Amino acid sequence: MKKLKVFMNKAGLNLTEKNYEAPKPNLWEGRKSPTELGVQYWRQQVKFSNLVKPGPENSKSKIGLLGYTCDEGVKRNNGRIGAAAGPDEIRIELARLAFHKVSQSITDFGNLLCVDRDLVGCQNSLATVSERLLDFNIFPIILGGGHDMAYGHFKGIQKGLQKRGVSKIGIINFDAHFDLRPVEKEPNSGTPFNQILTEHPHEVRYFALGIQKASNTKELFAIAKQKKVKYLFNDKCELANFDLVTLKINDFLDGIEALYVTIDLDGFSSAYAPGVSAPSPLGFAPEFAFKVLHHLLESKKVVALDVAEMNPTFDRDRSTAQLAARIIDSFVMNI
Repeated sequence: MKKLKVFMNKAGLNLTEKNYEAPKPNLWEGRKSPTELGVQYWRQQVKFSNLVKPGPENSKSKIGLLGYTCDEGVKRNNGRIGAAAGPDEIRIELARLAFHKVSQSITDFGNLLCVDRDLVGCQNSLATVSERLLDFNIFPIILGGGHDMAYGHFKGIQKGLQKRGVSKIGIINFDAHFDLRPVEKEPNSGTPFNQILTEHPHEVRYFALGIQKASNTKELFAIAKQKKVKYLFNDKCELANFDLVTLKINDFLDGIEALYVTIDLDGFSSAYAPGVSAPSPLGFAPEFAFKVLHHLLESKKVVALDVAEMNPTFDRDRSTAQLAARIIDSFVMNI
């Protein structure tokens, strides 16, 4: 296998101390456990790799964590800013969780920063790193950050899979919003899936789970129809309807070769996820989302995951950060 150092140096990342933050081991601290017990917690399993000064030691990791510390898109979309601080809060909660799959190697690759409001630059960096991680068969898990990261993440996934001859990609988005707004002056957190479907009208299928009618205009429903977007309203996203949901998901999965899963925490009820840009009491419950996620993983088509809109400014008792961490933990334990 190529050395990760050579690999990243040729990636054209153009990362510097200005737009990139190396991983911080101090986020992964907590209660000590006896050495003879081996790995007991996430914090003991995670290794670190600096993308500006990478070494070869983590080139065989199975999972790569990367922070997208940007909420410029949320600001442009008139949302509540603060999600740029989300990735590190998710790491703190992950560090505290018990770890039950020691064969699953994990590397924290640090954070991408949005400098001088350069949202597109941050998205491009994310695209390049995501592509390179896939080239190394490292499963990307991106911590957000605004949901505009979906555009950059998808670009990297698409380029990485293209090298493997994979062209039919599905996106399942757990979200109260379509995020299908047309780009007018600048992209924002409400435009990523319009951008993706406009650029890849034939290769990409999009399915949104948890759509709330009151949170999406008639224009957005018209765009969804035009672009053949599949969706389920939030009142259908309940365990009581699980058979119906899986029937529709299975039909969706049959038409794709690979699946990118993106989770906007505002899709959950604000009872579980108050720390988001646009909270709603009418979102779905964690039990529903976790069961669907496990079903998706059983398809063996999932190639990447991200968790968006974790906003510590508005969190209560760290419940949203904990939910994000538990989503990632469940994913990693079941990949």
